[in-house]
Amino acid sequence: MDKLAVRRALIEERLNMPDRVQRADLLQRVMRIWLVGRPDTVIGAYWPIKGEFDPLPALHRWKEDGELLDGPDMKRIGLPVVDKVHKTLTFHAWYPGCPMEEDAYSIPKPKDTEVVVPTLLFVPCLGYGPGGYRLGYGGGFYDRTLAALRPRPVTVGLGFTQGFVEDFEPEAHDVPLDAILNDNGVVWPI
Repeated sequence: MDKLAVRRALIEERLNMPDRVQRADLLQRVMRIWLVGRPDTVIGAYWPIKGEFDPLPALHRWKEDGELLDGPDMKRIGLPVVDKVHKTLTFHAWYPGCPMEEDAYSIPKPKDTEVVVPTLLFVPCLGYGPGGYRLGYGGGFYDRTLAALRPRPVTVGLGFTQGFVEDFEPEAHDVPLDAILNDNGVVWPI
């Protein structure tokens, strides 16, 4: 499998999906339903790039619902901040309207907010395959971060149905995600 060619094709397909807005709405619903009853109070996510699904509206709603039910400041959302030296991620508190700045890769990140440690981590899936394996952009940031995080958070991939790669071959260092959600529902575990 030529992963570079697969990555390019998946990005192009995702950017050109004529019904991406409708699929994103469906995945927002899937995500919100999947979160019902979860015990997590700190969830890590990502800032969407290259046509990725945006998890932040569903997470903001999750946080607001928690504040209504559990009281203020009980639930937290973290976005990644790149550590260029170790090529890992830390998660900093995010909320709508918080100060943001661009990281080394021109991706917005929270500015001057505290570090949070997620117990649940939503990761973007450029592609995904059988067995819960994820195809990212090839930088290895999530792999290195997950290897270092203790305790290891529950990992949930988010992607569109067009990202399924039936013949995806994981490499020896790849670790399967705990779950994958797409615009059709839960696709891993089956």
